[in-house]
Amino acid sequence: MTAIQIDRVEKSYKGFKALKGVSLSIEEGEFFGLLGPNGAGKTTLISTIAGLIRPDAGSVKIHGHDVVTDFREARKRLGVVPQELVFDPFFTVRETLRLQSGYFDIRNNDGWIDEVMHNLDLTDKADVNMRALSGGMKRRVLVAQALVHRPPVIVLDEPTAGVDVELRQTLWKFIARLNREGGHTVVLTTHYLEEAQAMCQRVAMLKQGNVVALDTMSTLLRRVSGSQLVVHLKSGALPAELRPLVSHDEPNNGNNKYTLRVNDYADVEPILARLRESGAVIDEMQLQQADLEDIFIQIMEEGKQ
Repeated sequence: MTAIQIDRVEKSYKGFKALKGVSLSIEEGEFFGLLGPNGAGKTTLISTIAGLIRPDAGSVKIHGHDVVTDFREARKRLGVVPQELVFDPFFTVRETLRLQSGYFDIRNNDGWIDEVMHNLDLTDKADVNMRALSGGMKRRVLVAQALVHRPPVIVLDEPTAGVDVELRQTLWKFIARLNREGGHTVVLTTHYLEEAQAMCQRVAMLKQGNVVALDTMSTLLRRVSGSQLVVHLKSGALPAELRPLVSHDEPNNGNNKYTLRVNDYADVEPILARLRESGAVIDEMQLQQADLEDIFIQIMEEGKQ
C-alpha cells in the first residue's frame, strides 16, 4: 500500500516557483529520505504533505486520503516533527501530550504517553513546565507530540538539528524500532547525510523545486564508481594533470586537501608518483569508499556551468 502519493505538485510564492511538478510515491513501511540544499523545496513539500499550505496544482494523499479534500482522515494518519521549536509555555510535558491527544479525540492515553516519554528519556521531565526545558528537551517533546496519536506515517523535518549526540542516539533507536516493529512509514529530511545513509532505504533529492534523483540507497551509492583518495599536501601543489580527478575540494582554508577519484588500488601509485615528481610532499592520505555526501555533491553539481 502507498503511504504517501505526491502527484505533480506545484507551489509558487510571489512569482518564485518552489515546487515544479514534484511527483513521487512512498510505500508503507519505508524509511525514506528527502534531501536537498537550502531552498530546494523540502520544507514547502513537507508543509504541503502536512496540509499547512495548499498546492497551486497537483495533489497529495496520505493512505489514499487527500490532504485538502479529506484533510481530517489525512491528519489522523500523519505525525510531523517540525524544524522550529514551537511549544505552549503554560503546560507541563505531560499536559502538552494530553492536549495533543485531545486534538485527535483520544482519551485515556496515558499508557502510550508514558511509553513515548520513557523511550525519549522524558519521564523525569513529565511534570516540568515547557518553559523550563532545554532546547534539546523541547525537541524531544516535539517528537513525542508527533507520535502521541500513533500515526502510521511520521515526517521528521531536521529532527536532530542542533541537538546533542545523546538525543540523536535516543531518537534514532526509538524511530528505528517503530519502523522495524510497528511498520511505521518514516520520511526524513536532514542535512546530516550520514544519518540518512544509515537509516534510509530510499532517497529522493530535490534541487530548485525538482526531483533530480530518486532511488534506493544502494543504487545511489553505486553512482560514484570506485573509491576516493583523500590527499593532504604538506607542501607543493596538486599537478595540473591530476586536477581532472578531483571529486570536490574540501573547504580549503590553505590546507591543500583534495579528494581524487580512483577506480581501484592500482590507480593510487601513479598518483603518488606524479606528486613526488612535482615536488609535492604528502602530510596525510586516506583511501575511502564513496558515501552519500559524495553522491549528493555530484548530483547537485550536475548541470552547473
